[in-house]
Amino acid sequence: MHESTTTELLRRADGGDQDAWNALVGRYTNLLWGVGRAHRLSTVDAADVVQTTWLRLIENLGRIQDPERLPGWLATTARRECLAVLRRAGRESVGTGDDAALDVVDEHAEPLDARLLADERDAALWNCFEQLSERCRLVLRILMTTPPPAYTDVAETLDMPIGSIGPTRGRCLKRLEGLADQVALGPDIRSLERTRS
Repeated sequence: MHESTTTELLRRADGGDQDAWNALVGRYTNLLWGVGRAHRLSTVDAADVVQTTWLRLIENLGRIQDPERLPGWLATTARRECLAVLRRAGRESVGTGDDAALDVVDEHAEPLDARLLADERDAALWNCFEQLSERCRLVLRILMTTPPPAYTDVAETLDMPIGSIGPTRGRCLKRLEGLADQVALGPDIRSLERTRS
């Protein structure tokens, strides 16, 4: 049995075929989660982005002009939703209103300096990451999500051949490692590369 093309699935979903819709959701949901995670959203916010993106597709099912480019359309829509979530979060104040919780001491918490050192390392690593080209940052953010999206989806979203994804990822990580070595973070990058290979 052959796997339906995106064009076939979209046409059938537009006609009310629930199985076709489920196939689309199954095929591209990991890609949408990857976009949400690339924007460093919380799990709840990323879930909202994924759900809203699928809602946008429902609203536009009959208007998709090039169905085989659906992954790119979904990724672009998800990015816009991520930015909207981040804008809203910037306007909202954070707080629970439960000041009594501030008086509780967690006896099992890690030492304060361990968290400070980890935060300092993370800040230095993000600083190195921001020095990469925009293309490298996008490739790494998408590929470093858990679970990683399928290379076919990444290729369509980034408009690049599947065979160049791995080498591009390797070059970007090598560049990041070089920047990290300059600030004595090299071992952290190498361990990251090993865990994702």
